[in-house]
Amino acid sequence: MNMSENVRMPEGQKVTENIYLCPDGKYRWTYELNMLKNPVILFTVWKICGIVLLILLLFSFLLEVFDGDAAGWVTGFLLTPGILIVPGIMLLLTAAGYLILAAVYGWKYMVLFEMDDKEVVHHQMPVQFQKAQALSWLAAMAGAASGSFTAAGSGMAAAAKSSSVSSFEKVTKVVCRKRFHTIMVNEALEKNQIYASDADYEFVKEHILSRCVRARGKG
Repeated sequence: MNMSENVRMPEGQKVTENIYLCPDGKYRWTYELNMLKNPVILFTVWKICGIVLLILLLFSFLLEVFDGDAAGWVTGFLLTPGILIVPGIMLLLTAAGYLILAAVYGWKYMVLFEMDDKEVVHHQMPVQFQKAQALSWLAAMAGAASGSFTAAGSGMAAAAKSSSVSSFEKVTKVVCRKRFHTIMVNEALEKNQIYASDADYEFVKEHILSRCVRARGKG
């Protein structure tokens, strides 16, 4: 039987349009990111590439400083159009790679989130999942946490392609991008992106900001 034909609603209290407070005290919701209309993942990749390029430029500059030709490096490379070639190639390649990946994913990125007073967990769902299936997944996870149909919930958790966990006490920076339905929750060595629809966004944002006491927040 196709799971989408027999949708089980999550146990617990519905606190916003899509978020449920489950019996184990955790908030759970699903989000389907349109990878074509919302390029937040692509922007994140570009940002990482930019940081890598800056590190390489700094390393190259330091080598020239030690060789005694820093001025020549600046005028002969840094201030010439040639410096734009590598960033331009990387930008085009990452954009092409992103479009190919998005097409493979069916232009969507399906995620399930779990959040309590201590942490938020980002579960990436398999490519083939649909919205109805995601809701059934959420229900199974909530049921597993409360002690019912545990095997189903555990099996679904194991099927998740990857998970990212952010502990609120370790978060150093929170960046809110409501336009992209995204809240970036960053630790020193761990970056996480939390997604929420317009109807759920303020609830998730306030919950995270109020518990990340060490973080620099940006609303």
